Amino acid sequence: MKALENIHTIYFVGIGGIGMSALARFAIRKELAVFGYDKTKTTLTQTLEKEGACISFVDNISTLPQQIKNQETTLVVFTPAISLGNEILRWFIENDYRVMKRSEFLGEITQDTLCLAVAGTHGKTTTSAILGHVLAYCNMPVTAFLGGITENYKSNFISNGTQITVVEADEFDRSFLTLKPDIACITSMDADHLDIYGDAKAIEESFLEFANLVANKSQLLYKKGLPLKGKSVAIAETADYQAQNIRVNNGAYVFDFKTPQLTLFNLEFSLPGHHNLHNAITALGMAILAGAPIKSLPKALLTFKGVERRFTYKIKRDDLVLIDDYAHHPTEIDALYQAVTEMYPDDEKLIVFQPHLFSRTKDFIDGFAESLAQFNHILLLDIYPAREEPIQGVSSLWLLDKIKCIAKDVDKIALISKESLLDKVRASSCRIKLLVGAGDIGAEVLAITKALEYEN
Repeated sequence: MKALENIHTIYFVGIGGIGMSALARFAIRKELAVFGYDKTKTTLTQTLEKEGACISFVDNISTLPQQIKNQETTLVVFTPAISLGNEILRWFIENDYRVMKRSEFLGEITQDTLCLAVAGTHGKTTTSAILGHVLAYCNMPVTAFLGGITENYKSNFISNGTQITVVEADEFDRSFLTLKPDIACITSMDADHLDIYGDAKAIEESFLEFANLVANKSQLLYKKGLPLKGKSVAIAETADYQAQNIRVNNGAYVFDFKTPQLTLFNLEFSLPGHHNLHNAITALGMAILAGAPIKSLPKALLTFKGVERRFTYKIKRDDLVLIDDYAHHPTEIDALYQAVTEMYPDDEKLIVFQPHLFSRTKDFIDGFAESLAQFNHILLLDIYPAREEPIQGVSSLWLLDKIKCIAKDVDKIALISKESLLDKVRASSCRIKLLVGAGDIGAEVLAITKALEYEN
């Protein structure tokens, strides 16, 4: 592992990010001294501190510890979400430290392993979490770096050995091209991150370049219909890996799983939505290619509990169902609608949506309007900017007007503030209520859950 030769200390700039924190946990397991910076304290940073990381929340070089002053034994890892104007990052660069992007570091530490890479504009986190869990349950020597907190492990990091690695192959900033995958999948190639790529053709070309990193195309799984060479994956249609005879029993899918070599009958999977079922069979296919014992796969899949903020039930009772979900693209909102409608076909549904990024809202404004208009009641929060500056004319009010042009009942659509969020959710007559988005709406979920939990 060349990246860690003679390294005793790692400083993570942006340590609180979901991908960065998994790498920090890996470094802690390696008994390295772990330091880092992030701009805000979160539950994740607090957990990292308990696990041994030392974190600063002030962007000032005066906060840098003495332990990182040795350039020969210190590695600096940063996330593209951090601006190059960051004072701490700039100081490391100007003082000739070894500085690596998160994706480069991930590529370095996985290159001497059997690397299983999960790519796609949607489905990466759930697919990689299922895959990591299945391999760990089968007692395979796996380390998994995940983009979400798994319910099984209450972590975004699974450590059950070092011979196999499971990673999310992130298309943002073309990061996935730094990996050296032995087995990979591509779950989707929808246009996204157009602030980086410019157009849909460029993102498709990037996925094709990623696919070419897999030397043995029989070890590249892809969603049927994508312009790729490898092994196709589908639900209820002919493919190399497919789910057949699908039915819903007591809130869970029951299905048969056909592969090029065998068929497994009556598998059970508890996550709602055809997109999640597709993620599950993709993960199972990759696990088989990695050598997982076939006889253990049904129980491994059955015991997967899900990922936080991916169709997560916060309240589930006769009079109220509250669901938390990370969906932040029209395709993901469509998948969410399919899942919740399949589970609750006769109930009216409220969606609270916080758009994520001005650029994404601008690029997919019509798609967002059409996807959201499927719900009975719609509450919009202001756009969460993340790394971006505002774009003139791009706002949640613009999205609201677009939805009103499509939706039948305009009285049930509103733009609200976070301060009024709880009251508006409480006042809705819908039994099914969804809190949706990739921004800081996730931080509101706990308070809303607590407030509604004991109300009848």
